[in-house]
Amino acid sequence: MVDPVSVAAVTSVLGAVSGGMANEAGKRAWESVGALARRVAGRQVPAPAGVTEREAVARLLLDGARRDPAHARALAAWMRGAPQTGTATAAPHLLPASTRFFTDRREALRQLDREAARRQDGRPRLVLLHGPEGIGTSALAVHWGAREAQRFPDGRLYADLLGDSAATALDPAVVLQRFLGQLLGVGPEELPPGTGDRVDLFRVLLADRKLLVVLDHAHSAAQVRPLLTAAPEVVTVVVARHPLPGLDALRIGVGPLDREDAVRLLTDLAGKQAVAAARATLPAVLERCGGSPLALRAAAPRLSATPLLGVANDPVRAAAEQAYRELTPEVSSGYRRLSLRPWPSLGPRTVAAALGTGLPEAAALLEALADRQLLEYTGTEAGAARYRYRPVLRRHAEECAVREDGIAACSRTVARTVEGLLRFAVRADRTLLPERWHLGPLYAELAAEAVPDPDSFADPGAAMAALEAELGNLLEAVRAADEFGDPSTVCQLTETLWALQLKAGHHTELLPALRASARAAAAAFPGTRTAGRAHTQLALALVELQQYEEAEQELLAAAEDEQQAGHLRGRATAVESLGLLRLRQWRFQEAADLFDEAGRVLDGIGPDSAGEGASDLPRARALLQRHRGRALRGLGRLQEAREALGFALRFFRATATAEPYNAARTLTDLAETWLDGSPDAAARAAALPLVEEAITALAAEQARYHLAHLQRLRERCLSPDS
Repeated sequence: MVDPVSVAAVTSVLGAVSGGMANEAGKRAWESVGALARRVAGRQVPAPAGVTEREAVARLLLDGARRDPAHARALAAWMRGAPQTGTATAAPHLLPASTRFFTDRREALRQLDREAARRQDGRPRLVLLHGPEGIGTSALAVHWGAREAQRFPDGRLYADLLGDSAATALDPAVVLQRFLGQLLGVGPEELPPGTGDRVDLFRVLLADRKLLVVLDHAHSAAQVRPLLTAAPEVVTVVVARHPLPGLDALRIGVGPLDREDAVRLLTDLAGKQAVAAARATLPAVLERCGGSPLALRAAAPRLSATPLLGVANDPVRAAAEQAYRELTPEVSSGYRRLSLRPWPSLGPRTVAAALGTGLPEAAALLEALADRQLLEYTGTEAGAARYRYRPVLRRHAEECAVREDGIAACSRTVARTVEGLLRFAVRADRTLLPERWHLGPLYAELAAEAVPDPDSFADPGAAMAALEAELGNLLEAVRAADEFGDPSTVCQLTETLWALQLKAGHHTELLPALRASARAAAAAFPGTRTAGRAHTQLALALVELQQYEEAEQELLAAAEDEQQAGHLRGRATAVESLGLLRLRQWRFQEAADLFDEAGRVLDGIGPDSAGEGASDLPRARALLQRHRGRALRGLGRLQEAREALGFALRFFRATATAEPYNAARTLTDLAETWLDGSPDAAARAAALPLVEEAITALAAEQARYHLAHLQRLRERCLSPDS
């Protein structure tokens, strides 16, 4: 009889390792346990997907451990060395600042208090605040969260779900990524790739916490459900414009302020003297504002203005129209032209691209619009203030643009914005990854520029920060180019985002853009390097998200495109990537065969092959031999694995081609081949200096995740019980 606690323990570690495959240590641990499962079963064991399959592998491993002491020692050593989930950080307090002047809402506040304090009966503490735009639902949620901070000693989480439309609404997987990082300090290297695993981890972490979660601007019940928990001390407040049918929540409708409270808010905002001086026009102002706090805030600075006609049935639009009429021509033009796409975050760079101005002028224009309550300040990223339109104001500005500028001019503005964002992203990408192959004419054009780069970056860190700050706008630029039928720009834009995949792990956010790029390339550029690159880039994101079947199809398409293009180096990369996918699936023999096939493709590249990367062949072969060594290790062919890894190590150690990072990764692989199975003292002694050398190399690289894994390997080398 198998001990269910032991099965649960092994299953839990398998889940943690599966969820941690975004980092190198997680991938190594996953391949190691796959090799162990193969030794125990005496055959290929499919890599498990989901809890049920992980339980089956756990039972297999435990049965093997009970039959064979060597398997027992190997399993125990793997359990000790496997990466674990993160540990909780300090309580996060991430609500936006509450408004200085908050009026009325007494009944809504009482209902929120009652829901938070009611006796636990198994139902989640879930509240839906709903009301028309500008009525103050978000302000109510934030105000209550700030007022009741003592109820939530473990923190207050906040996410703007951007639910104005299905196109802009945030994917729940992206929100979970942010929450897990805020709650646990889980970086992209440790983040579970699948939405289901993120949901499970989020709910486990919230199970015994006293926490507030505010989900602002929700689009639908489906968007919200993965972010909910039944934890007894967690209160979730959802804010939406509509009641969201299908969401089982306490619904609190938020309506207009009555006249007394509207006057009180105006008095708080404008002062008693201003309200008294506007006694004659005050009734018209109150009527025009219709009890909307947003409209009242916009009206406060101009109480004596003549009421506008024709929009009194929509108080927020009336306030926007009056503020718009008071803008200077330059600022009013900016207000219109920035609204033509739902850019999620407006900073100086995007504004400069749209309007053809310098960054200082763009920053000043944003401040002017925010002063008029036409934009909302959202924070600072990469050293610059960021703003956004409220949806109703963006619609007003867009209508003004179509009416006053014309559709053709609006289209030119969007095209100019996309072009400006593309030029910025190309420059950032060249700073981050200067040695990689870049496709597309803009890369060559900017590389040849004689004029100093106006968008230069002090270092790769600054380039990455700038790219991450503009990520939402770059994704919107991909959507715009796709809608405009511009496949070349779609493919070039996604090409610039490679560093955000490779170095920052933004796989979930990038997935829709990468799919759009692969579709566009397949339709417009079949059989070209552009199509091969698009399919490969999408496939690598899918692998990290454990969507293996789709990833395989993309890699096969990439190999075919590269073959048709006559680009052997690209075909070898696609075949090699398919081998790496097989390693994830514990299909070690197929992985080894694919690495051999990739090597044969490289053999076809002669020293005079133009554009084929002949100069890069030695490095490509070294990387291929490292991967081949991993596959042979999984097959239990340890001596052959050490020979392949030794070939790679000699290249990465050599003075002329030294790569400390890749040398350390190869050293780690080599050490693990010595520690596989039931290592004796001689094997541990052989592994120890390899581990020590890798630790020395990676300490200089600040590779903390790899270092943690290496420290565990070092303990195994020094322990007679490993």
